Formats: sequence, structure tokens, C-alpha cells
Amino acid sequence: MNYSNNQINYAQRGETIPVAKTFLSGVFMWMTLALSITALISWMFASNTALIGSMYNAETGSMNMLGWIVMLAPFGLVLLMSMGFQRLSASSLVLIFILYSALMGMSLSFIFLMYTLPSIATTFLITSAMFGFMAILGYTTKTDLTKFGNIMMMGLVGIIIASVVNMFMQSAMMDYIISFIGVLVFTGLTAYDVQKLKRIGAGVGTDSEVARKMTIMGALTLYLDFINLFLFLLRFFGNRK
Repeated sequence: MNYSNNQINYAQRGETIPVAKTFLSGVFMWMTLALSITALISWMFASNTALIGSMYNAETGSMNMLGWIVMLAPFGLVLLMSMGFQRLSASSLVLIFILYSALMGMSLSFIFLMYTLPSIATTFLITSAMFGFMAILGYTTKTDLTKFGNIMMMGLVGIIIASVVNMFMQSAMMDYIISFIGVLVFTGLTAYDVQKLKRIGAGVGTDSEVARKMTIMGALTLYLDFINLFLFLLRFFGNRK
């Protein structure tokens, strides 16, 4: 975060920052790989009654121990990658990231039981188009998106708080409002995060251990932007079974 802030300060002073295209290429490569693993695992579990049945009790409809582990473990892995960035090697971060994307695939397999396949595919295409457009915008714009990104982060905190409250209220209207704000927030965060990674990549290069670790963390950031944008859009475009 400190390095990112320094890069932003350089840009504000008008200094030239060489763009490390190979760094961003690596980020998008790992992000795409993680999304592919998530999609594959999700489809495997959704299409296999035994696999998806191992995560919940078919009689009661409630999750069992494995289901709760699958749902909660990704949060722990994100914290491990973030807090252990200095101690962990690049290879360790890669393994954790792959494990994280696989667990997310298991967790997201339930959407295939809730929504029709055509609506999921349509939402994925819409998400890809929106994500791609905002990524290009974040990469090419000359405007400093730092303040805009801070606003988006505050919006994200608001979404989390509202979602927790709505767990008790169970308001359908509140759920749609949260989803609408979520689409706006993660659409904006995509442009902000790409610009931030562009500036980070301009300084760390591609050959150092730090650069390799930053590549994985950057891929995780964009992966989360994509997944959350997809899930919020699915509430609008998904046709429930």
C-alpha cells in the first residue's frame, strides 16, 4: 500500500513512470487461471449429486461441517495471503491462491442449483464486458483515481454493514438496493485497481521475488472484483429455477 501511494505521488508531480506491461500480463494471466479453476470446480460439483451433497444435508437443507469449511475457508486464505505477504514466498502464494480459487468453485457450485444455466452464461458475458471495459479505462485514463477508489472502498464497507443488517431483516427491497450499489462499487473498483496495479508494476518490474508476489496479490484483487461483480449482477439477470 505504501509503495502504491508513492507511485501515485510520482504521477501527481508529473514524473514519468514506465509501464510494465509484462507485470499486468502476469496479473491477468493468474486471474484468468484462477477464474477457470473456479468455473471448472463449480461445474464439477454442481453436475455431481454426490459431490455437492457432501457439503449439505439433503433432508434438512442445511450445510454440514464440510459446507461451512468451504464457505468460510476462503476468508481465512485471503487473510493469510495479505498478512503473510512478507513471510510467504511467491510459490507459497501461488499454491494458496490456487487452493482459494478451488474452494470458491466449490462454494459457488450452489448457484447452478439456484439459477438456470443460460442466465448464468448471460450474466458471465455481461460481467466480462463490463470488467473488460473498466479495466481498459483504468489502464488508459490519465485521471488519478485515488480519491475515487477511496469512495468505492467506503461504499464497500457500507455494503458489508448493510448485508449483515439485512441478514436479520430479510428485506427483498434492501437486497436489490445492496446489489445495485454493489454493481456500482465493484465496477468502479475494477478501474481503480487496474490503475493502481499499473503504477505498482511500473516500479517493481517483473524479475524480483517481490514482483512475483505482487503479481499474485494483484491477480487476487482483480479476481475478487470480477467474482463480486458477477454475483451482484446475477441477482438482476439470473433466472431462478
